[in-house]
Amino acid sequence: MRPLGGHTVGMLRLRVLDDPDSDWPLWREVRLAALTEAPHAFKARLADWHRGGEERWRARLGTPGAYNVVALLDGRAVGVASGLPGEGDGGRTWELRSVWVGPEARGRGVADRLVAAVERQARQAGATEFKLAVLPGNDAAIALYRRHGFVATGECGDVLPDGVTRERVMAKALC
Repeated sequence: MRPLGGHTVGMLRLRVLDDPDSDWPLWREVRLAALTEAPHAFKARLADWHRGGEERWRARLGTPGAYNVVALLDGRAVGVASGLPGEGDGGRTWELRSVWVGPEARGRGVADRLVAAVERQARQAGATEFKLAVLPGNDAAIALYRRHGFVATGECGDVLPDGVTRERVMAKALC
């Protein structure tokens, strides 16, 4: 883990997870907290964790080009966000994934800091588009993304477990 330079406010620090072996316990802790506290916000479910979810998340931590950030408040993991280069376009598109902030840290700008950190990394990697998928009805997340300049694309996102509803795709240009 390494701190993000110049990104400490009070007792809040952002840390980039860049060592799949040593960072796994913290990554696992924050992912399980997110799935437990906000099941309505994610396509994956806590029950999926034991049916291959844990292996997928451990793999994401080691995905080449992935940028995984955890927010720590007084040393406790209270938020997370990931960025991944898109597949098949030479890294021009980056995806923002799995943003979550725990209740004790909401209203402190933590989500804004996480999204901004991933966006900076996407820009540094040469991305020209930043995309995400959000579940319909997750109004707080949609408002966050709009604040950061994301707009609905009209693209059809993945079908959700109900077999009917689709994720809402949002994007912004990185110029």
